[in-house]
Amino acid sequence: MVVLVSCSNNSPDEVEEVKKITLSSKSFEITSKAKIEEVTLETNVSFWTISNSASDWILVNKITGGAGTTKLIISVSKNTSTETRKATLTVSSSEITSQKIEITQTGITVTTPQELYPSYNTNPLPADATGMSSSAVELASKMKLGWNIGNTLEAIGGETAWGNPKVTKALIDAVKANGFNAIRIPCSWNQNANTTTAKINDVWLNRVKEVVQYCTDNDMYVIVNIHWDGGWLEENCTEAKKEANNAKQKAFWEQIATHLRGFDEHVLFASANEPHVDDATEMAVLTSYHQTFINAVRSTGGKNAYRTLIVQGPATDIGKTNNLMNVLPTDTTTNRMMVEIHYYAPWQFAGLTKDESWGKMFYYWGADNHSITDASRNPAWGEESQVDSDFKLMKTKFVDKGIPVIMGEFGAIRRTDLTGDALALHLKSRAYYLQYVVKQAKLNSLIPFYWDEGSIKNNGFGIFDRSSNTVFDTQILNALKEGIK
Repeated sequence: MVVLVSCSNNSPDEVEEVKKITLSSKSFEITSKAKIEEVTLETNVSFWTISNSASDWILVNKITGGAGTTKLIISVSKNTSTETRKATLTVSSSEITSQKIEITQTGITVTTPQELYPSYNTNPLPADATGMSSSAVELASKMKLGWNIGNTLEAIGGETAWGNPKVTKALIDAVKANGFNAIRIPCSWNQNANTTTAKINDVWLNRVKEVVQYCTDNDMYVIVNIHWDGGWLEENCTEAKKEANNAKQKAFWEQIATHLRGFDEHVLFASANEPHVDDATEMAVLTSYHQTFINAVRSTGGKNAYRTLIVQGPATDIGKTNNLMNVLPTDTTTNRMMVEIHYYAPWQFAGLTKDESWGKMFYYWGADNHSITDASRNPAWGEESQVDSDFKLMKTKFVDKGIPVIMGEFGAIRRTDLTGDALALHLKSRAYYLQYVVKQAKLNSLIPFYWDEGSIKNNGFGIFDRSSNTVFDTQILNALKEGIK
């Protein structure tokens, strides 16, 4: 463009060209699909550049140029998240004020898991009710006292990576012989799966099946879950990860459910472990993960059409579960769902191993177990009345409505670095705590599974010495058995 201007140093008929950059479009909004947009750039500046705030998902055919007309080809990749994203392309020149192109791309709308992986429901069977007659409530009444094979099949790096030996039938025989009739098997799957296809290694599927068989051979009830598993689901109950995680959840459970489909009602599946959820938005995402789990298991048919399935409350925390878990996933099979919570309260007694700014360790627990000489280590909260009220919440919210509650983990560490009277009072407190928790669980129809991570050292939870498949902590074993009477 040519413009006449009036300037003191120029004669009236002199012409000065105004520098400018003209863009045919300065903004556009597109859907989540990949898209190519064209923008015409006209300018009389001698040199310009384009900076891109989102070079990971936007490409531009030219990022430098000069005077004249340039056709910009802007390639936007597919948005695979559910969140809207924005970017800015800035056209700059030292001769003029910069110009901007604003780009907004919406996220996907997820109603069902996207097929990011192949379908592994390749051989669905007709529904088979053989050996599957018990409802969730009836199964709950049959499970008395449960035990976790902790820090083993969920260990990152392999079954023995966290210090425990491989699970043997002799270990499971010992657990059964000492009063437990249910086993929870925390499992890792992600490290045993192809990162591109989500195909789980057959060797690992067979190993998990072998351990499940050890349990069912003992007429024990078995819970198989997807545990922490590197945190891919546990730490990502977010809209940004919702699609990808639902796809993986579907792929994994199609495979797990198909591989374990032949077991009868003694085997239950659990969607997750301790999913990190703090609010209603994250709870909605977690519910979608549970829904995908249920749909995937049911789709494989056979005995899985009737199998009892377990869904976890937010962080498996009683308070959060009571406040946030107000909608359960739907199930085509009625009366075959349970809810899972965990219990390590107060944590200062049950698990804290060093004093923190927010609280000190408690060595003692229970109204009759307070120390006179070591009062700073007496509990400031979380004793009998807390257990009573916590468990009553779960009974009212779920059990009384026909939805059994699994207390999938509970326990308290053994502080054997204490000595003398302090150690004796601590061990007495610990036994009383575990007996009381189990007793109150039974009174409120919660099904307790003790957390045993295999450690028989200081700050360990272990009951059994897995190197010899013998009882290490007789005091705690007796306390649990007394509580469940």
